[in-house]
Amino acid sequence: MLTSTRIRVGIVGASASRGFASIAHIPALRALPQFELAAVCTARRETAEAAARHYGAPLAFSDPERLARHPDIDLVTVSVKVPDHYRPVMAAIAAGKHVYCEWPLGRDSDEAVRMRDAAAARGICHAVGLQGQMSPAINYVKDLIADGYVGRVLAASAIGCAPNWGPTIDRAYQADRANGANLLTITGGHQIDALCYCLGEFRELTAFAVSQRDHIRVEATGEMVAKDVPDQLVVSGIVGEGAVVSFQIRGGMTRGTAFLLEIHGESGDLALTATTRDSMQRQELTVHGARGEARTLAELPIPAKYRWVPHGTPTDSRYNVAQLYARLADSIRDGGKATPDFAAAVTRHRLLDAIVRASESGQKQIL
Repeated sequence: MLTSTRIRVGIVGASASRGFASIAHIPALRALPQFELAAVCTARRETAEAAARHYGAPLAFSDPERLARHPDIDLVTVSVKVPDHYRPVMAAIAAGKHVYCEWPLGRDSDEAVRMRDAAAARGICHAVGLQGQMSPAINYVKDLIADGYVGRVLAASAIGCAPNWGPTIDRAYQADRANGANLLTITGGHQIDALCYCLGEFRELTAFAVSQRDHIRVEATGEMVAKDVPDQLVVSGIVGEGAVVSFQIRGGMTRGTAFLLEIHGESGDLALTATTRDSMQRQELTVHGARGEARTLAELPIPAKYRWVPHGTPTDSRYNVAQLYARLADSIRDGGKATPDFAAAVTRHRLLDAIVRASESGQKQIL
């Protein structure tokens, strides 16, 4: 039960100088009157104290378990690298605190299942950072499809880019499959989640998760490291009520189309397009559509009802994160189910497992 008028958030991974928390979570929380930043946690006491001063947080920790147990924390946000998610998430659950964890939830499906089951047993609100589901444009498209704008969906195509999976990667740990943080899980996971959110889950699929390089250079150090994760991804299959889809992530591509989702139905067509070269889930998207006798797609303005954050909130990395926090606040206050939650994360992890099986076996997967 909340004991304050605002939801008090402790962020694990809130560096003063870098990281997703600095460009997304903290600006998002500052845009929302429902929340206050109560604490930050980093790996070392001195960096935690520096971050607390920088962001104006009253509490600083170097131990996520101590943060989770503090009585002045209502919600723990976990924004560290994927292989380090498990410990702070489980600490928050054990302390009975609500928790928001970045995607991917775990290094693999087994880890995600353990977090989902623990959160469900504890009865806390839990959300995963598949914030594409909070995009105004994506929710508008989802509703247009449900309302029959295109009629029965026949086919869809999605293409996206992962510019950091060319000659270099950001961090060495990303090249090791065991860490669960790579092109398939991060870029692929976010983008295929948006596709499934709009059209329904895969019923069957074939896939190629391909590594074009067995070594890759780490951008920060220049070191060459072995790589056992894909840098190109192609998935084809049947989703929802029978629509045929194709999906591709192009590693290392810095030019051309940044993101496009085209949906074709019996009576109309829709397209979601990027406005910047940022990741799909970290930007404002544009919706175009046409039906009937129209020969070309026209832009469809996004209705205001799909925006749940204060007017003027910048449409950058913070925006969809703020949208997710706004919905999470409603769940915490009302005692309802958060969305997307850890169960949604497990569903997505298991889809990625099926993609890997399809690629490695060369056999179609029935889901």
